[in-house]
Amino acid sequence: MPDSSSFSDLLLEWFRANKRPLPWRLTYDPYHVWLSEIMLQQTQMDRAVAYFNRFLGRFPTIHNLARASEDEVLRFWEGLGYYSRARNLLKAAREIVSRHAGVIPADAAALGALPGVGRYTTGAVLSIAYNEDVPAVDANVERVLARCFDIALSPKDPSAKPYFTELAASLIPAGQARDFNQALMEFGALVCTPRDPSCAACPLAGVCKALAAGTVEDRPALPAAKPAVHIGMGTAVIQHKGLFFVQKRTPGGVWAGLWEFPGGQMEPGEEPEQTALREVAEETGFTVRSLGKLAVIKHSYTRYRVTMHAYLAAFPEGAEPPEPVLTAATSYRWLPFDALANLAFPTAMRKLAQAMERDPRIAR
Repeated sequence: MPDSSSFSDLLLEWFRANKRPLPWRLTYDPYHVWLSEIMLQQTQMDRAVAYFNRFLGRFPTIHNLARASEDEVLRFWEGLGYYSRARNLLKAAREIVSRHAGVIPADAAALGALPGVGRYTTGAVLSIAYNEDVPAVDANVERVLARCFDIALSPKDPSAKPYFTELAASLIPAGQARDFNQALMEFGALVCTPRDPSCAACPLAGVCKALAAGTVEDRPALPAAKPAVHIGMGTAVIQHKGLFFVQKRTPGGVWAGLWEFPGGQMEPGEEPEQTALREVAEETGFTVRSLGKLAVIKHSYTRYRVTMHAYLAAFPEGAEPPEPVLTAATSYRWLPFDALANLAFPTAMRKLAQAMERDPRIAR
């Protein structure tokens, strides 16, 4: 096993010379740190920085966030995905204001009890915002430790999390958790990457056990990735007298609480246009006719690959829309095209709205 003091010293030396000028590192304000950690879950750094700055511009304090509506928070989160993060962020902000006088808790139990705050986020906020000597172990950290210490234990093993957490805790130099934990994460993102790590230029090469043993490509010991799942969808954009029908999805499941045009997954043997019209009938009770294809939208999330076929639709000539019978939504609106920009859409639906801008059949 590498000498722990040498490992920590080399890592901190590298970080002080190479750390990125990220906006939440300007002051280490606990609100900024917490917000950044929630955003960085399942999100690349470059995208998170842009969203962080935009989000903070609208909600500069936790009190601003706590007073916001869910619709507005989701709108500013739109495109980051995993929207439960945004909903939990809002719930947690309201709890922090009501129970903690608007101050992010510096106590592990109180912090960990907030919606959306698990063990990793608790450790990250306590160490980065408050410089508490506690570990923060994410996938980047597990990878760095698995390689430098040549650990054959799979991070997916039930015993892995406590093992890596204990190891990380033992490596923290007293009083330096803020820099050390960020260094581990940064090193995994920039040098000890999942594929093609920069071993030749690695400042930890001299203490890396996996490099010495020739097992870098085998660390961490992860199971084979599950194959991608391909999904075909049919969606209808219903236009009536210059207005467009949108509905707000029910809580729970994919796209919960977001706005959408009605549609759904294709059934075996079904054509996309049939799917779009069937889904409209099932989700709203409307009987509409297709006016032709609007766009084909491709979108990916986790291991799902979605191809959404979108059609422009209308009611029969001379017919007025009845009151919808909603089965997949909690509310609906008829809106002019320009007003669609103010709704929180899933990424695929936002892409569709953008495609509508280029179609001459769309009423402005």
